[in-house]
Amino acid sequence: MSKLVVLIVEDEPLLRMDAVDFLEEAGFEVIEAAHADEAMAVLADGRDVDAVFTDIEMPGSMDGIEFAHAVRHGWPPMMIVVASGRVVPAEGDLPDNALYLRKQYRPDKVIAALRRAA
Repeated sequence: MSKLVVLIVEDEPLLRMDAVDFLEEAGFEVIEAAHADEAMAVLADGRDVDAVFTDIEMPGSMDGIEFAHAVRHGWPPMMIVVASGRVVPAEGDLPDNALYLRKQYRPDKVIAALRRAA
């Protein structure tokens, strides 16, 4: 079976590196983006991505919630996990079947959520 490909969208370099490390150790293939615009370019290029793990608060033309909706619209079956340490999305803010995790999340919770996409 091929590795599950996860696109991590996180503007904080240390948090992004930490997520890359624990996801790669868990057997995922990881693609990194620092903000939603960069992530949209990755997806538009036709990269084979199974799941998106995104922060909510980040620079660029859209935040993580807007990005999650853009992903759901353009790539409907994609698994989406949204995380934040400050913003708690109101009911109905996230697209259907997206999961919210509060930072500081436990790596095992992120891994379990992303494996549901397999």
